[in-house]
Amino acid sequence: MSEPSEPAPAVDLNSDVGESFGRWRLGDDEAMLGLVTSANVACGFHAGDPTTLRRCCEVAAARGVVVGAQVGYRDLAGFGRRFVDYAPGELSDDVTYQLGALAGMARVAGTRVAYVKPHGALYNTAVHDAGQAQAVVDAVRAFDPGLPVLGLPGSELLRRAAAAGLRAVPEAFADRGYRPDGTLVARSEPGALLEDPDVVAARVLRLVTDGTVTAADGTEVSVAAESVCLHGDTPGAVAMAERVRAVLDDAGVAVRAFVGG
Repeated sequence: MSEPSEPAPAVDLNSDVGESFGRWRLGDDEAMLGLVTSANVACGFHAGDPTTLRRCCEVAAARGVVVGAQVGYRDLAGFGRRFVDYAPGELSDDVTYQLGALAGMARVAGTRVAYVKPHGALYNTAVHDAGQAQAVVDAVRAFDPGLPVLGLPGSELLRRAAAAGLRAVPEAFADRGYRPDGTLVARSEPGALLEDPDVVAARVLRLVTDGTVTAADGTEVSVAAESVCLHGDTPGAVAMAERVRAVLDDAGVAVRAFVGG
């Protein structure tokens, strides 16, 4: 009698999209939405205008890509990558406002918001700041307690999301440098971004199959993740995503969304 076979490994690929604004263009949303399974769509506070958001949702819906709300600080000029010292209630209201805006655009595009992921400085702050993490969780739970929250493994955000009864989904980053403690290298520091498609693809395959990643100092870090992020604004993002998909396909890794649309 043969031994039962191990299930094939699987992973979700997500990317930040919808970050253009008016005549200013960032990334190639149409191309990325042909390669990823989940789309972190901007909500207009850190990036994105209404027409861009609606169009992103339409393309995602047409291609079977799950839409997530990428909520951020109210900081268009800084692209949401500057810390903002919010009162918790104000931050919750800003997150709720963004969820409502994208939910409306998704609805008219024939899809829905299926999860939430903070952006930029809010994402990194919610790793360790209990007050801001709880403010995000409170907004999501009040808006729709069925929405999963995507975040860094071991973060305050995911810990508090799970405690509130939300599905807490850990993610890894294909193109960002890691510190030995599993947090990300700040974008202002050397080693923050990886830009070689072959290096990134090999890293993603190792993440999926072994659950490890090499930190900037050479330390081996354990990273358990259900989704892997490919930033849409990284130089050569489309080529990188194409290479990642090819390597995963060749290795027999199933690429599928972590949540239904």
